[in-house]
Amino acid sequence: MRTARRASDSPAAHFLARAGLTARGVIYILVGWVAVLVALGNSTHEADQQGALQMLAGKSYGLVSLWLLAIGFAAYALWRLSEAAFGVTGEPPGAGPRLKSLGRAVIYAGLSYLTFTVISGTDRSQAGRQQDITATAMQHTAGRVLVGVVGLAIVACAVALVVEGARKKFMKHLQTARMSPRTRRVVEVLGVTGTIARGLVFALAGVLVIDAAVTHKAAESGGIDKALLTLRDQPLGEFLVLLAAAGLIVFGVYGLCEARWRKV
Repeated sequence: MRTARRASDSPAAHFLARAGLTARGVIYILVGWVAVLVALGNSTHEADQQGALQMLAGKSYGLVSLWLLAIGFAAYALWRLSEAAFGVTGEPPGAGPRLKSLGRAVIYAGLSYLTFTVISGTDRSQAGRQQDITATAMQHTAGRVLVGVVGLAIVACAVALVVEGARKKFMKHLQTARMSPRTRRVVEVLGVTGTIARGLVFALAGVLVIDAAVTHKAAESGGIDKALLTLRDQPLGEFLVLLAAAGLIVFGVYGLCEARWRKV
């Protein structure tokens, strides 16, 4: 009996995956670079996705690059949405992997929208928007609990990333048979280093959200930018931010490798 071909195996799905993973790799490299400039005091942009996009918008090639990224993020979202609908390659059947893909689809659809707002000039501070949402939530009776739960969820996802990096679980999604032994070792090191670094930065962001819920101070919450600024205020802060920035850049480079060798 002939097995039905999954929608996620189509050429369109392959294109969406490659384009989306490339865009993801590029944005992490840009975020890491902005973080380097922030650590050195040479940037007024926030060290997050929006800050990276705004920095890109100021370049002569910025508009074309932003359009390509917006399309890439949309492609990533559509690819993950197809996984949520038809199943995730390399994962056992079940609701868990599909729900993860659905969550990623929502996040990258939001990134695509954010990129279009930067293109149109209607964007506003991402960190400020996150703090406003936190402040609004904490005005309600159960708001602080909800914010705390969100913080715990972020920390849990961050821990999962660290475990994934340390155990090299990401390698099962790659076409390692198409790599030379040397390339495989390089990609493995990039994946371990970058995934753990991304997990640690997200963990700090989650801890700050929990702290905002406990202290009832929305200004203490934030995303990657707030986490890196908090690091910068610690002893050896500039070095710590540069280390985190390097980790995010490494993850971005790994992301480009994933765009090349990901099983789709």
